[in-house]
Amino acid sequence: MTRNHGPSIKDDETYQALREDGASKEKAARIANAQANENMHPSKKGGEAKPYEDWTRDALYERAQELDVSGRSGMTKADLIEALRNT
Repeated sequence: MTRNHGPSIKDDETYQALREDGASKEKAARIANAQANENMHPSKKGGEAKPYEDWTRDALYERAQELDVSGRSGMTKADLIEALRNT
């Protein structure tokens, strides 16, 4: 049974599934609320940027810097990709 996560979470079922898959509370809430909003189509937004594997390490580092990923200076390209996907 899906738990009610309060008024700040608009789609409790999606939120709970994302949390069980390891998403942070913030990320799960953003996705669940976007999917619950009929004016937003989160599944249709992707695909405009190249996949991280096609980015240079410097570009990945800059993106990690924008998102304030800790420990980024010692990360390899693969580490940066993983950190960015989990942010």
